[in-house]
Amino acid sequence: MRFSVHYVPARIVAARDISPTVRMIEIAPEGGAQSWTPGAHINLSLPIGDSGETRSYSLIGEAHPQVYRIAVKRDDNGRGGSRYMHGCEVGARLNVSEPHNNFDLSWQGTHYVLVAGGIGVTPIHSMALALAKRGAKVTVLQAARSRAELAFADDLSAALGDNIRFFVSDEGKRIDATAEVAALPADAEIYLCGPLSLVDAFRKAWRDGGRPMSRLRSETFGSSGAFAAEPFKVRVPALGIEVDVPADRSMADALEDAGVAVMTDCKRGECGLCAVDIVSCEGEIDHRDVFLSDHERHENTRICACVSRVAGGAISIDTGFRTDAQQGVGF
Repeated sequence: MRFSVHYVPARIVAARDISPTVRMIEIAPEGGAQSWTPGAHINLSLPIGDSGETRSYSLIGEAHPQVYRIAVKRDDNGRGGSRYMHGCEVGARLNVSEPHNNFDLSWQGTHYVLVAGGIGVTPIHSMALALAKRGAKVTVLQAARSRAELAFADDLSAALGDNIRFFVSDEGKRIDATAEVAALPADAEIYLCGPLSLVDAFRKAWRDGGRPMSRLRSETFGSSGAFAAEPFKVRVPALGIEVDVPADRSMADALEDAGVAVMTDCKRGECGLCAVDIVSCEGEIDHRDVFLSDHERHENTRICACVSRVAGGAISIDTGFRTDAQQGVGF
């Protein structure tokens, strides 16, 4: 059950590979593109599975009156969205939402640090260009497994000059979150986007350094977690329902397929609308969101159903809905 999102017909007008696994795609919605701010994303309604799927992609570059630009990393072990997008050709039609921003950039800062891991460079790209254009003090740390995977490195280098540093794993260079945070001035603000391990490392270093968490913003991938995705069972005792969650489906989607209402919005683990109470769990909870605090994750009393999973067992949850509500009473 998603908050109302307005979609319009659109078509792909340009597509090209910018790395061995990343494709940049331009999408032209009917009636033109809406304005947006750095960190924003769009939702695409894709014809995947029996009833279709929704995927969210960060917008890159600067706002354009006619098109939205996104970059998609192909993930052959994912849920199918990236494979579909990589298979689309110019002229392909799809439905696109208006832009939304759950990772907005503050314009009040005096020193910005933007950290990108892998395809997490997409929202960082638009932020970095906007800040550089304003003459703000900004530093970018970009990490990737190989130099070939440093998407937009040329763009960012041209805009930032010496204010960007690259960390390439297969060259033996990794980001030391503790050292990077310790070297920052007291008034620094940090924006993170990448795998959960990178985000968690910086969150810990930031917290341990006594810095205000209000100056840290983060976004991660729903596919990144402490464990590889595997099937598990989710039970809703209040409704007497047990649902199998495949490795390539989210808990929220599996419940929706079974007719169980779960409130969702971003489907990226950011807004917290999908957070449900945990009744019991047999297995390890793999929190993949950036909404719950470290304390809430440790307590394991809630889980964000749109991205988080269970490894090696089953989970019982309380969605907040009851049988009469499921039948339409009160709506």
